[in-house]
Amino acid sequence: MSLKKRILKSKSPAEYQLKVLLKLLNKAKNTDFGHHYRFEDIRTSKDVLAQFQKNIPIFDYESMFTTWWHKSLSGKDNVAWPGAVSYFALTSGTSIGGSKSIPVTKDNLKAIQKVGTKIFLGFAKKDHRHLLKSKVFVLGGTTSLQEENGYGVGDLSGINVGQSPFWFRRLYVPEQAITGITKWEDRIDAIVKRAPEWDIGIITGIPSWVYLLLDKIIKHHHLKTIHDIWPNLGAFVHGGIAFAPYKESFNKLLGKPLVYFDTYLASEGFLAYQKKPNDTYMTLVLNNGIFFEFIPFDENHYKDGQLISSEGIVDISKVKTNVDYAIVLTNSAGAWRYQIGDIIRFEDVQKAQIKIVGRTKLFLSICGEHLSIDNMNMAIEKVRDICEDNIVDFTVVAEEVGDYFRHKWFMGTNHTVKDKRLLIKTLDDALKELNDDYRTERGAVLKDLDLVVLDKNVFLDFMKKQGKVGGHHKFPKVLKGKIKEDWLTFLHKRNLIHT
Repeated sequence: MSLKKRILKSKSPAEYQLKVLLKLLNKAKNTDFGHHYRFEDIRTSKDVLAQFQKNIPIFDYESMFTTWWHKSLSGKDNVAWPGAVSYFALTSGTSIGGSKSIPVTKDNLKAIQKVGTKIFLGFAKKDHRHLLKSKVFVLGGTTSLQEENGYGVGDLSGINVGQSPFWFRRLYVPEQAITGITKWEDRIDAIVKRAPEWDIGIITGIPSWVYLLLDKIIKHHHLKTIHDIWPNLGAFVHGGIAFAPYKESFNKLLGKPLVYFDTYLASEGFLAYQKKPNDTYMTLVLNNGIFFEFIPFDENHYKDGQLISSEGIVDISKVKTNVDYAIVLTNSAGAWRYQIGDIIRFEDVQKAQIKIVGRTKLFLSICGEHLSIDNMNMAIEKVRDICEDNIVDFTVVAEEVGDYFRHKWFMGTNHTVKDKRLLIKTLDDALKELNDDYRTERGAVLKDLDLVVLDKNVFLDFMKKQGKVGGHHKFPKVLKGKIKEDWLTFLHKRNLIHT
């Protein structure tokens, strides 16, 4: 039996992935991209993966868009995927810069919805079947898309909901009359007013936006908890950002515990999800239209968030635990060997279980402290446990102060912090415990740790000013460059900080 036939019948993670790669190459062999990078040579080579990596360079958004995707945006067919691109998802990820236009094809959308259906059907099991007697509440972007050159443009969540299978549309709220409202604030107001009419069993959305919505519903209707109007609410399917820093605040809005399911849905596809409530980590989806590669995220491969060497890139068969990897993916929307900017760590290689630990461009390292978003999230949890402060959001910037450096933290809370010095010490001690480089630099050139406590709505107001409210927009945990300056200027004009 030939290698390809064995691959097509196999079920191991590595062989699943080779099967996916072969299908992607075969489907796109007659595109402009496929001809340019000689897909036929790759498909017929003795070592498909080695030839794939030899023929095709690694792309980031700028190089992929300027070389290929802009042609699809102009209405050209068969550029990097067969036929026309059906949609473009506008996303800024965890930056608040200009939006990126990520292609979403019908094949890609079908793969995303396949994973979503798996998650939904998981609730049909004995322990959670009762939740399906109520509605699924979906908080996402507007389903009203801009029409340009034969394709729709909008937020991925809006595209996904608007194109969801007919059977699912009968099970979720809000309905089209509300999801089609383009302005976020108006859509939220409509949801708040209608909330008592619905019987909700499951909520899905980004934790920060769902928290703000539930808090607004409770205040508007003078409730103690959200369970006062949604007594059957039993599960929260979340994604987009780490839930742990929000969990304590979120739980205060509830009348009883929920079951939580973590998901990893990016504009490029559905990468992973938590299969069971008691799973600690998410499981990569290896057999659904995405081929993964992984680059070790260290000083030999990345500098200031930019790739400097891809030597040592591995597929799923060669990954190791306790190594931070930047994800490179190939999908059914014309992304080929594409860096999505996320960093993961494998916790169980056999089960392909992962944890998201940060973004390639959002590590904080002004003097070699190498703090990851994962470090920050874990430290915030410890601060909350010890100081009992209701922290709703946070971000951090690095500053030069004379010959030394300082981290300035901004925390959004529901009330005034009683002991700011204790909070700073607890945060600093937690970071020292979590990160050896940070502990070393705190004894050298990283002299200060400053804290500014803000009302939680300040973060929301800034997002509004940037035009990045709702949907898949997320407040970045590390601010650099122009967005850092915009944030500091915004706070200074409100007399919340002084320069």
